[in-house]
Amino acid sequence: MNNRLKNCRVPSWRSVSRTLAVLTLGFVAGCQSTATPITTVDDVDLDRFMGDWYVIAHIPTFLEKRAVNAIESYRRGTEPRIETTFRFRNGFDAPVKTYTPTGFVREDSPGHWGMQFLWPIKAEYRISYVSPDYSTTLIGRSKRDYLWIMARTPTLPEQELDALIERAVDWGYKREDIRLVPQRWPEPASS
Repeated sequence: MNNRLKNCRVPSWRSVSRTLAVLTLGFVAGCQSTATPITTVDDVDLDRFMGDWYVIAHIPTFLEKRAVNAIESYRRGTEPRIETTFRFRNGFDAPVKTYTPTGFVREDSPGHWGMQFLWPIKAEYRISYVSPDYSTTLIGRSKRDYLWIMARTPTLPEQELDALIERAVDWGYKREDIRLVPQRWPEPASS
C-alpha cells in the first residue's frame, strides 16, 4: 500500500461537523452589518401587505441584475411564516424564473423579516416604508446593499417614483446604484 495513503487519516464526523459549523457561523457573521439599522414600519398590517407587488426599481441581488417584469408575491403561511414567490425574466423574451423563499416575521416587529432562500440563513429584510393605502413600499437592509421599491401597479408616476428614490437616498443608499426594472404587461401568450 502506498505509504502516503497508509498514513492518511479520515476525518471524523465530529471534526467535519465542527468545521461546517465554524464556516456557517463565519458566513452568517459576515452577513451582519455594522451600519446603522434602517427603521422598519412597526405597525405594518401584514394582511394588507399580502398579495402581488411589482418591483419598480431596486439595487439588485446577483440573481436579478437583468430582471424585467419582476413581481414579488406574499401569502400568509403558518405563523410567523410568509410564503413568498419572486418571479421575473432576464429579458422580455427569456423564460420566467421563479424563486420561493420564506419570510419569517419577527414577533416584536412585523416590519422586520428574515428572508430564507437557503436553510439556515435568513437574510435581513426590512419593510422600511409602506404608503398609507398600501400601494407602494420600500424594502431595505442595514448594509444598504439591496433595495426594492415596489408598487401594486407595474408603473408609477415619475414624481411618486422620484420621491421614493429620494427617501432611499436619505437613508444612505446611492442613487446611482438604483436600477429601474422594466415592466411590460400583459406578457406574451407564449410565456
